[in-house]
Amino acid sequence: MKPRVSLQDSALRNGNFSLRIVPVRSQDVGLYKARVKYGTEVHSCHVELGVITVTLSPPGPVIENELLLMSCNSSHRASLVETCWFHNEHLGPTSRTFCSLSRTLSILHPAMSDAGSWRCQLRYSDKEIISATFNLQILGFDGPTSPVVYAAAGSAAQ
Repeated sequence: MKPRVSLQDSALRNGNFSLRIVPVRSQDVGLYKARVKYGTEVHSCHVELGVITVTLSPPGPVIENELLLMSCNSSHRASLVETCWFHNEHLGPTSRTFCSLSRTLSILHPAMSDAGSWRCQLRYSDKEIISATFNLQILGFDGPTSPVVYAAAGSAAQ
């Protein structure tokens, strides 16, 4: 897993033997075991790493008005009860929420207003709730609704 994995050497002296993985990949899912010996003392811990991913279909840049599918998947083993998608949830009146049994959100004609922060939240039968945030960028025209723009002669126009 090198060079994505590191230990904080300075933290080891204080009893912190945390493992840092950047970036986490889907194949990193599993059980991690640590064993530290200090003098005559031996300490160990087990941590299970689960991964959640948000994928776009089609992959690549999202084009305004072209069908977009956003999927949310997790390595959690319990039965999925509900998937909720939250768009710009802390930005006032433009925030939106969509909930369903499907892991996939379809946006038939994405607009510039669909860009921004999306959070998918997966709720499972064992009461576990897992979420991930994705920043959606859309390529398109974010200008006046009328294609005619007037500018004074001698001034600048954008």
